[in-house]
Amino acid sequence: MSALVNYENFDTEILPAFPEDSETKGALEVLEWANSQYGNKLIYACSFGIEGIVLTDLLAKVNPSAKIVFLDTDVHFEETYKLIEQVKKRYPQLSIEMKKPALTLEEQASEYGDELWLRDSNKCCNIRKIAPLTEVLSTATAWLSGLRREQSETRALTEYINQDNKFKSIKICPLIHWTWKDVWRYAHKNGLPYNVLHDNGYPSIGCKTCTAPTINADDLRSGRWQGAQKTECGLHLS
Repeated sequence: MSALVNYENFDTEILPAFPEDSETKGALEVLEWANSQYGNKLIYACSFGIEGIVLTDLLAKVNPSAKIVFLDTDVHFEETYKLIEQVKKRYPQLSIEMKKPALTLEEQASEYGDELWLRDSNKCCNIRKIAPLTEVLSTATAWLSGLRREQSETRALTEYINQDNKFKSIKICPLIHWTWKDVWRYAHKNGLPYNVLHDNGYPSIGCKTCTAPTINADDLRSGRWQGAQKTECGLHLS
């Protein structure tokens, strides 16, 4: 194993080159490198959208007992929870943690008022997503994400290996060169389970309080936080 790449000594010049033209567009090679680098200090923060399902399948090929964390905000679609149960049955060796926020919905309402997501979605995301992931990553060296460059302008410059200033960690994104068609082609070819909401106009699926069917076929995330000047929950913004 080469010298460990961590947040403090991150240097793009010492990172390996991954084959963008391989069968998985570098994804499997990136995962093999990440697993050899970080072992049990590598965590996959998975939202269980279709990209997440594909990345989970690839990860299981490299490390069948890999650690996966789902940020369980308590306001996800029932279809998402059902999918997670399917994934657990398909990959029984994977360690899947349902990470809850420090505050229950009732406690959040008591402190900040009902339906905080309607009045201050950034505050709600911070409580129910960012703070829990910060806690999870405090025991890890690196984390995996299913970001793709094609998804949005804010993700267009994502690299395979990234210095994550928000979480003081290394963020690894194996699917950056995959297209929407690539993702679905792989899922269907391998008979992967997926969230049925994808068949009903939801290309990007988050909390049910802030996710609607897409209104723009050219922007797969246009169904998120409709009517707000917001495109990300904050997990992927430095």
